[in-house]
Amino acid sequence: MKRITKLSLLSLGLLFFGCNIEKLEQSQTQSQVLSEKKTPEKNKDFDVSESDNSSSTDLEDNCYTTRLIAGQHYDIGTVTIDVEGDILTVTYTTNGDWVLNATHLHVSSCEEDGFPVTGANNPKIGHFDYASEHEESTTQVIYTIDIGEITGELCFAAHAEAGGPSEETAWAEGEGFGGNSWAMYFVADLTDCDDEDTPPTYG
Repeated sequence: MKRITKLSLLSLGLLFFGCNIEKLEQSQTQSQVLSEKKTPEKNKDFDVSESDNSSSTDLEDNCYTTRLIAGQHYDIGTVTIDVEGDILTVTYTTNGDWVLNATHLHVSSCEEDGFPVTGANNPKIGHFDYASEHEESTTQVIYTIDIGEITGELCFAAHAEAGGPSEETAWAEGEGFGGNSWAMYFVADLTDCDDEDTPPTYG
């Protein structure tokens, strides 16, 4: 009888232990899924190049050009957009003594939820699809993105951490996000950007 009781207790113990392990595995799986949802994978299909010698290319050669504004008041350069086939090229270029310490870029199809934002409509720069830190004295950064077929309008949020005369946050000039910051995005119609006979657009 004692032997049967011991076996019964042992069986119950193993059953209880097995159930706890299963619950723990389920909990770990759920945590992993939640973590993946909170931290979406960055788009890796792009290249970044940088230079300490700003290109002297005429801005009229670019498909779309807008100003790069630092600290809300300083015109420190430009952000240009170009298209060749399925390749989208976004170029940050500074002027004067301004340099680029880091850049963050997000490209969307201009849908309502096209940009990662907080509940207060401020952009989540750390969630932008493309980002890079740069060497000292960098004055030009070029993102080359294989984005697929490009038709119609695209929305761009181009942010930079600028240095030089002072340390400033910079944004490509455009429309405000509607939050309590001065962050901006711009809309570019790239329908005919791959056509050499089409004149450029200025933001």
